[in-house]
Amino acid sequence: MPSGRTHDRITWYLTPAMAGFSYLITHQEHLTVLATGAFLFSGLMFGPDLDIHSVQYKRWGWLRWLWLPYRRLLRHRSLFSHGPIIGTFLRICYLAIVLILFLALLAAIAVLFGKIKLLELPRLAQTIGQLGRRYLPESLALLVGLELGAMSHIFSDHLGSRLKRLQASRKKTKSSGKNPKRDQRGKRQ
Repeated sequence: MPSGRTHDRITWYLTPAMAGFSYLITHQEHLTVLATGAFLFSGLMFGPDLDIHSVQYKRWGWLRWLWLPYRRLLRHRSLFSHGPIIGTFLRICYLAIVLILFLALLAAIAVLFGKIKLLELPRLAQTIGQLGRRYLPESLALLVGLELGAMSHIFSDHLGSRLKRLQASRKKTKSSGKNPKRDQRGKRQ
């Protein structure tokens, strides 16, 4: 499994390709910026390794405590943290729940102090829900960028694990003194 630094390098090296790919598909600068920004955010701060004490987790600074329940609930490299699509979906849902709870707390405080009326809250929630529909291309660009950033991480994890297994099997073969390409009499096959 690559280190956090290696994952960061991969994210930075793939960023220009992501920008080019985004522009090729959308032909719109603002969607390219959104998708590429989401790719960077996912690769550097919102990726699969939020389930462990990782570089991504540490980058949240004093807000990293938000990810403690997530870390306790998910096993590292499980389908739910490192699975394509489902991992990103669960991180988005988790963060959305945290934000909703925070906004609900703010709304309760605002109601207590008479800044807003309790009857205005459903209308506010409806307005927020309409934003996703109104800005569908932008929402899709963000989702695709987040997923591709996570997928670059997942792919490099799998590739790194396979390379390590291959190296380990080669070392084992060398240390046993056997050459797998020779038969029992020492002749090449």
